[in-house]
Amino acid sequence: MIIAIDGPAASGKGTLGKRLAHHYGYRHLDTGVIYRAVAYALMKAGADLRDEPAAVTAAQELDPEKFGDPVLKTQKVGEAASVVSALPRVREALVNFQRQFAADPPGAVLDGRDIGTVICPDADVKIFVVADPKVRARRRTLEARARGEDADEAAVLADILQRDERDRNRSVAPLKPAPDAYLLDNSQLDIEGGVRAAIDIIEAVRAGRQRG
Repeated sequence: MIIAIDGPAASGKGTLGKRLAHHYGYRHLDTGVIYRAVAYALMKAGADLRDEPAAVTAAQELDPEKFGDPVLKTQKVGEAASVVSALPRVREALVNFQRQFAADPPGAVLDGRDIGTVICPDADVKIFVVADPKVRARRRTLEARARGEDADEAAVLADILQRDERDRNRSVAPLKPAPDAYLLDNSQLDIEGGVRAAIDIIEAVRAGRQRG
């Protein structure tokens, strides 16, 4: 089974995907980390984030062993990743990586912003996660401060709104729910509530298919 988790509510979404993967015994991929890794490689090299050939090279040389580097979770790298992810050839270079991950047994949970629409359009379950931008800004600020970063909530909110706007309007793989995606609004849910709500959706889909 392939479970696609998409949506603008990035804060906590990776945790949701990880928890679902653990619950079902599947593998998990936070695809945002891939783009963050490409962006960070460009930043370290002092390259322009919009240098598409350099970004493609970085995408082709990714080392999954480094996806756990805490620096990839920082706000600065996240902002850079949003710029890099809008480059068509970069997205193209990373499609196969993601699809292969999804195809390998025993099953996979992938979260990002184009999983159900582009990467895995035939995913068994698609969930589109949303939350009020102010709630997301508060959560992300607390997460950043917990990592020791000096985060300003107003600046974080501005970044969220800018990124959502950029992702919704990019020419390749714009941020939007798949036609058959289930909406999950976690504005008023903690991570436990979000996980339970997602499991309810997945189990309802599975039950429906079994009856069919």
